Amino acid sequence: MIKLLDILNEMYPPYKANMVSKIRYKASDIWTNDQNLAVKRGYLEGNEPKVGTGKKPKGSSRRLYTDEDPTDTVGVKFKTVQDIKNTLSKSSFKSKSHARQSQIINLIHQRVRAAYSKAKNPEVKARLKKGLTYITAKKEASKRKTQRLKND
Repeated sequence: MIKLLDILNEMYPPYKANMVSKIRYKASDIWTNDQNLAVKRGYLEGNEPKVGTGKKPKGSSRRLYTDEDPTDTVGVKFKTVQDIKNTLSKSSFKSKSHARQSQIINLIHQRVRAAYSKAKNPEVKARLKKGLTYITAKKEASKRKTQRLKND
């Protein structure tokens, strides 16, 4: 009987909880064994995520989707063409550099395009199609201005 227990212990070693470090992701039931990744992403219990963990465009010091500098934000609405026009005519939008304006226009374009592709209601789809046409034209104009500025 003792030999049988020895064989089973070799095949199935006893579970040692202190040897297994599991880290719980914040706001989810997903676990990881990679402590360095958890620390980097700020998932350890009690820790806040580090500033600037959002997406950073190539060659830019600014991150698009995090609120590192709250004074740099522009409220964006894109439900109708008029909402888009109002967003692009805000003083908070116009006071930004051309590079930042291009990022905001690109963001609106992405969101309208995604909403248009997911829309099922024909009325909503038609409304978003008008907005997509408008913001696509603005995006192309912004690209032309960028080219002009590069040539100067």
